[in-house]
Amino acid sequence: MPKNILCFNATLVVMNNLRDKAVLIKFGERLKELRTDKKLTLEQLAFAADIELSQVHRIEKGKINPTYTTLLALASGLEITVSELLAE
Repeated sequence: MPKNILCFNATLVVMNNLRDKAVLIKFGERLKELRTDKKLTLEQLAFAADIELSQVHRIEKGKINPTYTTLLALASGLEITVSELLAE
């Protein structure tokens, strides 16, 4: 593959990663806002959602991309719908 195509592809990957990172950070902020509005600690949400505390923490920090089943669990733990969880 020509060198200029490799550079172009690498640039697209970096741009996509930056875009994805911004989306994950925004979602993490939304999750934290919903959790604190309900006066829940990280531990309480993790217990209610039946997921690891460290996973909730990493999601709130925008470090990981939650799966659909994790979104369902978080919404259930917050006693809201997935649509409400994902609302902007």
